[in-house]
Amino acid sequence: MSDRQIEVSVVLPAYNEEDTIEHTVRTTRDALGAFLPAGSYEVVVAEDGCDDRTPEIADELAAEFDDVRHFHSDERLGRGGALDAAFEAAHGDVLVYFDTDMATDMRHLEHLVESVRSGEYDVATGSRWMSENVADRPAKRGVPSRGFNFAARLFLGSDLRDHQCGFKAFSCEAFEALESAVEDQHWFWDTEMLVRAQRRGFRVHEFPVDWEPKGDSKVDLVRDVFGMGSQVLRCWWEFSVAPYANRRTGALAGIALTLVALGFMLFYLDPSSVLAAMADADPTTVALAAVIYGLSWPLRGVRYRDILAELGYWEDVWFLTGAVFVSQTGNLVFPMRGGDFIRAYVVKARRHVPYTSGFASLAVERVFDLLTITFLAGTVLLGLALFAPEQVTALLGAVTGEGALAADGQQSAETALAVAGLVGALAITAVVVIVASARMDGGYARRAVEWASDDGYVELVASVLESFVSDVQTVAADGSAFARVGATSVLVWTIDVVTAICVVVAFGIDLPLSTLLATGFFAVSVGNLAKVLPLSPGGIGLYEGAFTLLVVALTPITAPVALAVAIVDHAVKNAVTVVGGVVSMLTLNVSLTEAVEGASTETVETETKTGD
Repeated sequence: MSDRQIEVSVVLPAYNEEDTIEHTVRTTRDALGAFLPAGSYEVVVAEDGCDDRTPEIADELAAEFDDVRHFHSDERLGRGGALDAAFEAAHGDVLVYFDTDMATDMRHLEHLVESVRSGEYDVATGSRWMSENVADRPAKRGVPSRGFNFAARLFLGSDLRDHQCGFKAFSCEAFEALESAVEDQHWFWDTEMLVRAQRRGFRVHEFPVDWEPKGDSKVDLVRDVFGMGSQVLRCWWEFSVAPYANRRTGALAGIALTLVALGFMLFYLDPSSVLAAMADADPTTVALAAVIYGLSWPLRGVRYRDILAELGYWEDVWFLTGAVFVSQTGNLVFPMRGGDFIRAYVVKARRHVPYTSGFASLAVERVFDLLTITFLAGTVLLGLALFAPEQVTALLGAVTGEGALAADGQQSAETALAVAGLVGALAITAVVVIVASARMDGGYARRAVEWASDDGYVELVASVLESFVSDVQTVAADGSAFARVGATSVLVWTIDVVTAICVVVAFGIDLPLSTLLATGFFAVSVGNLAKVLPLSPGGIGLYEGAFTLLVVALTPITAPVALAVAIVDHAVKNAVTVVGGVVSMLTLNVSLTEAVEGASTETVETETKTGD
């Protein structure tokens, strides 16, 4: 049979289909023969690294029929990768594929093929979600499918109702034009092909099909969340943000981020309350507090440099200090320290630190922060128990509602202390786990992912997690580095406490030095533990609640004055952060949009560590 006679190539992606592949091939041949001349079509079994009898059966079918071919891969290519490779080797002008379970009624095959073969459309796809014929799908399939398709329409601007139906046809010209642009090699391949086809102006035909689910299925954590979700976001960034992301727009976006942070701060910290509180404070001493707090930022840059150095990346302290400023400004906007993601983008785009190492370094830094303030709070509490047990009794009374706070303030403070206790316990647990894991053989991250999923995305996700865990273990396994970073963390948080003590002094409060130091270390440490899980951007609210309750319990200071101190202390620190964020964005020209745009041009897995 001459290749030039072939008009239609039907590719059947097959992975471990020994029970169904023969029936599927024979049924496909019969369906094609019903409306196409003999010799004008071929059936290609795209066998994707199977470990059952599928390859042998495919060989037997290829030997039996001249119009059947077996395309073999020694290793898994992924669903999209297998289709790409088979289509490239196909001979037809119309390239068709459908799932080997034949869930779509084969009576639609002629319509699918002729839609493209006639030249009326460039791409055709069956749909289970068009109003004319909505498929009756179990909830565990239907709900995730509808959610995914809604996300594709919302974020990617698609006009289609069903992107994942395994029943599609492409003209050879459309496939060749789209193939090089499609990055996904797994389950998102279908969606990306269709979305890019629409954006390129190809004529796409979606038509309803009768579809009956075959076999069992489950929502796969790795594929559906890590895989498909991340691919939607990748394409959204490429289509909707990257074309407008440059240094100018990046700087504007960074300034806008800072203004939003300032707006949130002013929203949660009522300016009139701050001004009223500051009216009773010495402005010179408050300004001194801001200067003292500013001294902690270069130390943050030094600490981050030491963490990255353990991972093989030697970077400039001032650049890293600026990156920390930018990310901390983002944390004033995004809850749950979402601004930390900005720093990973910045060091990836500007210093080529892979995302896995960037996030690992952030995780290590965050654990050191939590461990340090937990240690400081625990040390003070132990000291009080040994040398001032009456203050511990007063503290317990305040926590149980016997203090001087109003009812609503008492409830907020108790919530803050509960959060602080939980976070402190988690910090200690995290350190124990990290140090213990540093002495263990690797592989548990991969085993956990493989336990959760058997999808093609497992290898990708497992390799990313392994790299992340390995980087965290690298820092934990080096005793000197662990001690050095720990010592810097103590200095950083000591300056944070001294800043708060300076604010207390600004209010003219006269306390014995021992009481002032103990209260400052305890209130600031617990307040910062409380705001790790913020109910508002920047942790505003929980910090003030915990700080106020502890100051009232441990000193003669009244609740209104303690709250005023907490408000001014937090406002000073946030103001320094915002100013530092603005200066860093302008002088270093780093921002979320510029960093992500730069990072998107490089592949994480292929980068070489600086200094290797």
